[in-house]
Amino acid sequence: QLRQLFGSAVPAFPPKFYLAMTKSMADERRTQLEQYLQNVTLDSNITKSDVFIGFFRKLQQDTFQIQTQRAFLDVYLADGSNIRLDIQTSDTAERILEVTSCEMGLSRELIKYFSLFFFQDHDDGALSVVKKVADFELPYVSLQSMKELRCKLGIRKWYMDPSLDTLLMDCRTSLNLLYMQAIQEVKSNWVKPTEGQMQKLKFLQKNANKAKFLELIRETQFYGYVRLDPCICDYPEEGCSADIYVGNNEINCCIKLPTNQTKEVSFKVNRLRSWQVTCLGATKDGEEDTLEFSFEYNDSGTWQWIILYTKQAFLLSSCLKKIISEQMMKAAKESQEMEIKMPESTKNSEKSSIQQKQVIHSGFISRKRFLVRPNEDDCVFEKIREEDL
Repeated sequence: QLRQLFGSAVPAFPPKFYLAMTKSMADERRTQLEQYLQNVTLDSNITKSDVFIGFFRKLQQDTFQIQTQRAFLDVYLADGSNIRLDIQTSDTAERILEVTSCEMGLSRELIKYFSLFFFQDHDDGALSVVKKVADFELPYVSLQSMKELRCKLGIRKWYMDPSLDTLLMDCRTSLNLLYMQAIQEVKSNWVKPTEGQMQKLKFLQKNANKAKFLELIRETQFYGYVRLDPCICDYPEEGCSADIYVGNNEINCCIKLPTNQTKEVSFKVNRLRSWQVTCLGATKDGEEDTLEFSFEYNDSGTWQWIILYTKQAFLLSSCLKKIISEQMMKAAKESQEMEIKMPESTKNSEKSSIQQKQVIHSGFISRKRFLVRPNEDDCVFEKIREEDL
């Protein structure tokens, strides 16, 4: 059906084995099917189609044996409060986000700056954002399948450029959402204000000066970043632990060396050529699957692969794609403004250089889209079971 609608934009379906499969053949088949699903979901036109949404709705419900029926779903805000929604178990995340925004009074044109996430609150006050919920994903069904992780569904801003805050300041609801999230990130130690900044922030919070609070917090270290849980990496040597922040066009790693020394390293996004997420399977019986996030980085003219072992690999991939998307939109807007401001006599002489720059950016994005796998937003099912092959 997808082929009929989208033609060659849909990748070829992996061929079947018609004879009895060995374990290696089954593993190969599983990998091919997972890769096919991830490649299909790279195209937003496909993932927003009724055929695709209908297929995945049925797949999710059949997998977890949940029929369509009325249910209640709690969507949490950053201050710990929640909105209880009367939904259908088959409602997609896109639908849940629209209903949540309507309940809060968030204007329709600002919905695109927010998204739904699965997160965990820890007893020590730490906050773990597990993953972004895919638009076609069924949040109610996913939560039932994640009960052991004690995950909650929450709404958070979804952009990596802190300057975009300014677009949301005139709407009371979006201002409140940004303010609550900023306070949460201060409490959870996501941002690193200086002592002087912290005193000013406390004063502004006490006086409920939300706009000034957000204006000041944009000056603090790591504001607008997403913080990952501590993980293991192989840089600069194997077995190092690292605290990861992603934002401001970088992956910032505070690495603890085997000698107990710490080293801060910034991997710039514009020096990444590709990355991929690999499911390594459970290391021991009963443990969660291990995820490997690897990226190819240009370090002083030499390309090398760097590996992070983190359960938030799909979230990290999502953040990087968001950063690149925002960079491209910003570059396109600047090019457009240059053309508008440019005198007519110089437009033709500059046209070729502008086109050349656009081609370079386009090539960079296409390589990303081709090499990045899987698509974290759409990784609803991490593994394909034996009986589904």
